[in-house]
Amino acid sequence: MSYTKVNADDVEPVSDGLKFLRESLECDQLGLSVLDCEPGWEGMEHDHADDGEEEVYYLVEGSATVIVEGEEISMEPRDALRIAPDATRQIQNGETETTFVLAGAP
Repeated sequence: MSYTKVNADDVEPVSDGLKFLRESLECDQLGLSVLDCEPGWEGMEHDHADDGEEEVYYLVEGSATVIVEGEEISMEPRDALRIAPDATRQIQNGETETTFVLAGAP
């Protein structure tokens, strides 16, 4: 088949509203996730130095702060943020619910 379709609501979250769509979409070269954050939610600080995965965070709704290498970057709807594999990153949600689409590839 030349395409695969999935609804994010049909994918089980792996933790705190994070849904990995890569497997459901049968992706080989791209990771795609949806992250629904409750008010005040804070993600784990991490990087992808070991796997070389570059990421793009796209904010669909709400507002949040992404801390990259210690720098706070404010995000509003329709903002996209590219993060290098070796850079540390952490999402800190504000006072409203937010939805991110996260894309990553080696």
